[in-house]
Amino acid sequence: MSNMDHSGSSSSSSSSSGMSMTMTFMNAHDTPLFATNWTPSSSGSYAGTCIFLIVLSIIARLLTAFKAVMETHWLNTHLNRRYVTIAGKTPEVGRIDADPETKSASLVTAQGVEESVRVVRRVAREPLPWRFSVDLPRAFLFLVITGVSYLLMLAVMTMNVGYFCSVLAGAFLGELAVGRYIQFNEHGH
Repeated sequence: MSNMDHSGSSSSSSSSSGMSMTMTFMNAHDTPLFATNWTPSSSGSYAGTCIFLIVLSIIARLLTAFKAVMETHWLNTHLNRRYVTIAGKTPEVGRIDADPETKSASLVTAQGVEESVRVVRRVAREPLPWRFSVDLPRAFLFLVITGVSYLLMLAVMTMNVGYFCSVLAGAFLGELAVGRYIQFNEHGH
């Protein structure tokens, strides 16, 4: 209770550098964004910074939607890999013949002999196998999405009302534009 004064409000000690972090929203037009070099000096540059945050927030939603669309594409590509079995192969044929997902077809070999085959579409019930062509772009997309999200978080943490509202407006506009792609993937429809 030594930090309480007689009026009932608490005082906080500032750090050794003399800086303190305010925990209330402010409306200063000279709030630095990401670095001290990016400090708006006029109302026009403040508005430009807010527009940048709106665009960055829209880009964050676009990237999330793009990742969702790519996840669907990668899953469909994996599921549509075709497994062709030739009649007479005993271990797989018994299982494949009983599978309702298979389709009968005919295959003409290089010697001109027509053979009866079954085309199997894979049904994913387990995690997809690791593939360099899928997992590297997925990891890179996640890296970019995380970086943009942290930049937006830092903008909100300035506690500037204009920056905060700009991030919210961009998130709204981005969701309005591409939210249906993100929801489609999240719920597995």
